[in-house]
Amino acid sequence: MEDVLKLQQKIVPELVELLEKRYNILRTIYYNQPIGRRVLANNLEIGERIVRTEINFLKGQNFIEINTPGMTITKEGEEIIDKLKDFIHAMKGLSEIEKFIKDSLMLKKVIVVPGNLDEDKTVVNEIGRAAAGYLKSIIADKSIIAITGGSTIKELIDNMPKMSSFKDILVVPARGGMGRNIETQANTLAEKLASKLEGNYRLLHVPDNLSDKAMSTIIQEKDVKDILDTVYNANILIYGIGRADEMSRRRGLISEEIQKIENSGAVGEAFGYYHDEEGKIVYSTPSIGIRNEEIGKIDTLIAVAGGKEKAEAIISIQKNYHNSVLVTDEGAAREIMELLK
Repeated sequence: MEDVLKLQQKIVPELVELLEKRYNILRTIYYNQPIGRRVLANNLEIGERIVRTEINFLKGQNFIEINTPGMTITKEGEEIIDKLKDFIHAMKGLSEIEKFIKDSLMLKKVIVVPGNLDEDKTVVNEIGRAAAGYLKSIIADKSIIAITGGSTIKELIDNMPKMSSFKDILVVPARGGMGRNIETQANTLAEKLASKLEGNYRLLHVPDNLSDKAMSTIIQEKDVKDILDTVYNANILIYGIGRADEMSRRRGLISEEIQKIENSGAVGEAFGYYHDEEGKIVYSTPSIGIRNEEIGKIDTLIAVAGGKEKAEAIISIQKNYHNSVLVTDEGAAREIMELLK
């Protein structure tokens, strides 16, 4: 199959480009429906005339419907998106990239979805979908799932189907809350995932950043102690990866701390630990939640992050966590491959 695709790319490369263009149009409509032609053209950064031609073709194939509110995907359209996703994955040689990154960083598994999140925001939905699919495949009765916050983790949970086949599932936040957006905080996401799995959840009602004195006092509280014990005993840990410069600001650190992080050579952040390009922890922020020494003991880590700009950060974090499954996009994956080479 892959040999045929490579031959196709050499002989009729324009066919491959057309296929990918139509896939991107269908995917963008699917995640933004109902959507108008002008908005679609702006989202894809292509001319309205080209969009009009492609829309007429897709409508003729019964992949989309056009109504007053805008365009929507038909059932046939949804099926073709799923089938095209696997075809484009093979056509772009993403399996080879997955293997290269997996072997180079000694990871458990790498899953790459087509597209670049930095250029197309709908790719985050595909990352979430792929991560949800993997999580669904490894959950078992009595699983303890710890999760961090973040918009990419939210996409994973949004893409999880309702499941009632498991018993005694427990979901817990891996760390205290961060940021002002309650929708993407670990507590909120833990509750939402537990609801999807018809499981139980426990919450960690403490701020993400505390002074050492405040943290040592809160850790002595029985409720907090019990939740932390549960977090440390998790067998699945789902987490996002951030760029060190962005995360130091998002975590609301004071300018002196931000300067220290920049001077330390940190490029990636996860769990409040800042890593340099060799993977070494060069800075950490006080936090209640999962500790670095506990992370390596967890059976499966699922790292969810995308975008070419995060490639260096992803490498720096994954160098430490070899029990990780990395779910990312093509933009990040190709840049990671170049950096590793």
